[in-house]
Amino acid sequence: MTKTVGRQPWLQDAQISVFGNATALCDPDGRMGAPGTGLLIDDRLVLGGLSLALDDEAITVIAKSSTGAVTSLWGCARNVGDHGPDPTVEVHVRREVVAGGLREGLRIVSRAADTVAATVTLHLVSASAELTDVKHGTLPDRGPQIHGIPAGLAWADERHRTSVTSSPAPEQCTIDDTRGDHASLSWPVELAQGVPVEITIDIAADRTTASLFDADPGGPAVDWSDFVVTAGDQRLSKLVSAALADLRCLLLTDPHAPQDIFAAAGTPWYLTLFGRDSLWAARMMLPVDIELAGGTLRALARRQGREVTPETAEEPGKILHEVRRTTFVDAVHGMQLPPVYYGTVDATALWMILLHDAWRQGLPGEQVRDLLPNLRAALAWNIAAADNETGLLRYLDTTGHGLSNQGWKDSGDSMRHRDGAIAPAPISLLEAQAYAVEAALGAAELFDAFGLEGAPAAREFATTLAERIRERFWVHDEEGPYLAMAIDGDGAPVDGVGSNMGHVLGTGALDDAEAAATIRRLTSPDLLGEFGIGTLGRSNPAYNPIGYHTGSVWTHDCAIALLGMVRHGQAGAGMSIARGLVDCAAALDYRAPELFAGESTGGRPAPYPASCRPQAWSAASAIAIVAAVLGLVVDVPGRRVTLTPMRPASFGPVRVAGLRFGRHRFSVDIDAAGRVGVAGLPDGVEVDIR
Repeated sequence: MTKTVGRQPWLQDAQISVFGNATALCDPDGRMGAPGTGLLIDDRLVLGGLSLALDDEAITVIAKSSTGAVTSLWGCARNVGDHGPDPTVEVHVRREVVAGGLREGLRIVSRAADTVAATVTLHLVSASAELTDVKHGTLPDRGPQIHGIPAGLAWADERHRTSVTSSPAPEQCTIDDTRGDHASLSWPVELAQGVPVEITIDIAADRTTASLFDADPGGPAVDWSDFVVTAGDQRLSKLVSAALADLRCLLLTDPHAPQDIFAAAGTPWYLTLFGRDSLWAARMMLPVDIELAGGTLRALARRQGREVTPETAEEPGKILHEVRRTTFVDAVHGMQLPPVYYGTVDATALWMILLHDAWRQGLPGEQVRDLLPNLRAALAWNIAAADNETGLLRYLDTTGHGLSNQGWKDSGDSMRHRDGAIAPAPISLLEAQAYAVEAALGAAELFDAFGLEGAPAAREFATTLAERIRERFWVHDEEGPYLAMAIDGDGAPVDGVGSNMGHVLGTGALDDAEAAATIRRLTSPDLLGEFGIGTLGRSNPAYNPIGYHTGSVWTHDCAIALLGMVRHGQAGAGMSIARGLVDCAAALDYRAPELFAGESTGGRPAPYPASCRPQAWSAASAIAIVAAVLGLVVDVPGRRVTLTPMRPASFGPVRVAGLRFGRHRFSVDIDAAGRVGVAGLPDGVEVDIR
């Protein structure tokens, strides 16, 4: 079968809805058929085209929105009904992604004076393509042959059998004899004035062959309805509500233990378990949900490295980078990642940090204890990874077809010197060292709390690594001192000014003076724009506001820096970051994108065209903003809650209900004058308001 070669589809105008392992993408007019649209199930395109017509003319969409699993479209049929400038036949579409499929609800209402007779037609195009083909525009010329079934249509490929049925049943099913992958369903309707006609179409893709990672939706198992944010600035409340709806629909169950739930990284390109992304999302969500952290930790612990395998980058104790259902191929960049891939330098430390923070937030002791052997193995990997001539954690892809950069800025051109040159490998990332410091300190606390040996060695490693950061990473320019983003293969600091330094805040790797210098640089005009911190400074010759890691703004990146500022007692410095993120989300219908351009247009954020929406750590960043506004620190073992509210109040009076203190829920109120009230905590818990 020949393939049509194209480009990666851009999604900035797409309406996207998701539920677990399924994603629906359509044009702004609700149609599927253009590159990057269709129905994806288990990282496979099963439906390539879908469009609606009344009497052979497409409806005109007037309004649209997408949140979580639902895309809503409101349109009109201009070719039927009364003549005149005002449309008289409305078409409402509720497109809901469900487990393993899609439910299309049509509601047609006529306002015309006389009864309108029309034929509703749904056009369909079958498809069969792996996600890698969708992403790189190399789709097969034709989809599978469609055949008729009772009350509908069906087709199949090597992974799924897809069926289309409806209620009421269509009066006619037509298959294009010429192509075989085009078909239509038709319903004659009589539209009396003001009397709605409803049609429901169900598209179900049933697995016929198992894959390595058949994860199912995890959203039905969670209930976040009692977490409610009320603010004087209603945009914050709307952002939180939309973010939780999106994140809930990104949840998946572990196929090896369906009771364990984690957040898939994002759709459509990364709808699976990712070490770094899933861990950060769970960590930011701790004020809302402790069980998500537990499920994420266990899902990754089950797949913790056990042996040395260069082809997959597996090593004993290492936490994986990603799990795919099949091999992921990027022919453009010469990349071929195996289904289980460990090419990450930071996920292991981030796993350790989440275990510590979840314990502090109230993850039950027996769950923590069960994971302590994995913690010890992870610490051993970190220590061994830094046991080289540099004394730093570093990475180098030895296969020639893995990730050349293995931190969160994993594009091949992300590591830039001040003159714009790309840094040579192997790379020792700044934030990877800082995460390892924080992870070792947290491990020491856990060893002490559970009566295990190893705390002194963990603290010694953290102290030594923090000193190496201090000795190796500080550089200067005309604006003063700042932290380089990495040390390159020649031993030189990668001295491009970048957002990496924001991840070091709050890790224990900086003293107060060093943190203050870092915050000054992060909030300088070179990095901080209207809506957030850029990945690379504007003064760098390689700066590109629409470059993936060379000038764009990432929602989670900004949120991490914001949380770090709060941990250093400098919440005020992060106020503009918090407001910028809310401004951005409000301008984009409250769905925070994975990333967006480093420059605005007309006061609005400009999109990064291939950005995932929704994306787990971007959605979870809404909760990070709330935690920063409150200055919230929960310590269940220490029986303490600390609050350092952001002053002056950036979003007016704020009330947050449904915060977690172990199994208890509590609320915090901050009025316009900054007075704080706390309710719902169990007896004996100290509240420290600073």
